[in-house]
Amino acid sequence: MASADLRDELNCSICLSLYTDPVSFRCGHNFCRPCIVIVLDAQEAAGVYSCPDCRAEYPERPALEKNRKLGNIVERFLSSHPDMADTRVFCTYCTKSPVPAVKSCLQCENSLCDDHLTAHNNSVDHILTEPTGSFGNKKCSIHKKVLEYYCPQDAACLCVSCCLVGKHRGHQVEPLDEASEKKKEKLRKYLDELNPQKAKIQTRVQNLHHHKGNIQEKASEKRDKVSKLFMDIKKCLRRAEKKALSEISRQEERIVSQIIHLIKILEIQEDELSRKMRDVEEMCRVADPIRLLQESDITVCSPGNDEDRGGDGGKINSEDDLDVGLVSGQADVHVSDTKVQENGTDPITVLQESDQGAACSATSMAAEEEAAVSDLYEIADDLDEVLISLTVHRSMRDIVTGVTSALGFHVPDILLDVDTAHRCVKVSEDLKTATNSEEAPDRPESPGRFLLYDQVLSRCGFSSGRHYWEVEWNRIGRCDIGLSYTSIVRKGDESGIGDNNKSWCLILEDEEYSVSHNSVTKTLHSKPTCPAYGVFLDYEAGRLSFFELCNPIRHLDTVTASFTEPLHVAFYVDYGASVTITSYGERSPRYVRTSTEYCGALRLETLHGRGPSDCPGQPFL
Repeated sequence: MASADLRDELNCSICLSLYTDPVSFRCGHNFCRPCIVIVLDAQEAAGVYSCPDCRAEYPERPALEKNRKLGNIVERFLSSHPDMADTRVFCTYCTKSPVPAVKSCLQCENSLCDDHLTAHNNSVDHILTEPTGSFGNKKCSIHKKVLEYYCPQDAACLCVSCCLVGKHRGHQVEPLDEASEKKKEKLRKYLDELNPQKAKIQTRVQNLHHHKGNIQEKASEKRDKVSKLFMDIKKCLRRAEKKALSEISRQEERIVSQIIHLIKILEIQEDELSRKMRDVEEMCRVADPIRLLQESDITVCSPGNDEDRGGDGGKINSEDDLDVGLVSGQADVHVSDTKVQENGTDPITVLQESDQGAACSATSMAAEEEAAVSDLYEIADDLDEVLISLTVHRSMRDIVTGVTSALGFHVPDILLDVDTAHRCVKVSEDLKTATNSEEAPDRPESPGRFLLYDQVLSRCGFSSGRHYWEVEWNRIGRCDIGLSYTSIVRKGDESGIGDNNKSWCLILEDEEYSVSHNSVTKTLHSKPTCPAYGVFLDYEAGRLSFFELCNPIRHLDTVTASFTEPLHVAFYVDYGASVTITSYGERSPRYVRTSTEYCGALRLETLHGRGPSDCPGQPFL
């Protein structure tokens, strides 16, 4: 009864249940928050608020203070008496305060607490069950009597009347307790059968969790490696950018330096011409004819002699000597009367020679000026864009080559072998494209030529390493791309790619993809969405993978086998189909051998050339 008494103290006077979020009034009484809120909302219409217990009135809506300590007491009580929390069945006879029931009587359809159960057992011998508020499913729906028996034939619970009369009459029935024990035994056996299955599932779940952890660990490791790879690529790109910009600056500095030098020369010439123009203008202002004619040889420029020009005849051998020539030429402009008199030349002859020299000098100077201006424009247009482009191209090529090497595979330079091509297969001049053609080219007989199917092999084969290349299909007709041993037969029904144990291929058609090997074809149930495809070969691991190079890249299928001979790229084209090798690698194949698992297909187009010389000391992965 101690628990019942404590339970009474923890009940809300409104809902008669354990407090839920208890709150307190100023008068000290406690209520469930949801209960008292409903009461206060009802009192609000009347305009008078009062405590439901002591009827104390409040002029305004009372504030609700949360009673944390009372809430903690309720939680501890429920934790120590879970039966009182789970069942809300109370004693039927305890009317003053709800007391949890411990048993229910099926005949009386009442629930009893400990005290009333004792009195009940002393008076009658009824069937008691666990506390329940629903007695209907405990009695027969027809006779309204307690269910006491079980009919295995009909799988139904019966009362006494059901066993004596009705459709269950004459059936083998069992007491409920006995039938219950039999069913429990069956359930235990079934449970014994389920336990191993559950153990297997738990083991699989554990393995999957372990596998998930491994995948996450590998993904994290690969993510770090790829991040480092791109960091190194960025460094190489910055280095390549710096190199290209340095080349541009070098050319700019060289050309601008020449232009500045020519500008200085032209400025000196301009100053000299200005001086001459001032002298001529001054002579034009002379009014005395005799004075003008006598002084004309002083202002008019003459070619001079070798002695005055240092023995070089006035010839300027280089741009650097041009300044000196101009300076020394100033001394040759003036010819004194003393020289004329010493030569004993007639004044008229002197004037004539002076006029001729002036004309020659003006012609020579005009030619020099025109040549200087011409050189100026020629230099201004002389930025070597080809050299700059080649610098960028080579740097990018080396970066891509380094990336492919760092990823652990090789991008080969694949060329088709015309000597293996069927007469209806046209091979392009660059040996990269195979096209189905009705016009049979004139080709010499070859023991390696396919005679029945429109097929062709590549020149070189792969006997080791990891390789990746790309092809494009014109999406006309049917096209097969794959690999084949060179020992494949050249005629007969078994000479087709995928129709023997010496070749593997991906079949491309408008409607679907499929893979074939040794005449066994597997449909991939996916339609082509783009014309570009990637092929990855890991010779040592025996893996041949096909990818559709859409966005994102889609893995189509991976074939596993134990390769025993060199593998050659093989194409089949029919009904107007055409296929082109679009990835170009190094001229000299460098097979990269590694055991690292390949984690995806990367579209990498490389160009011919050496390794990453622009990235010294910068490892990728």
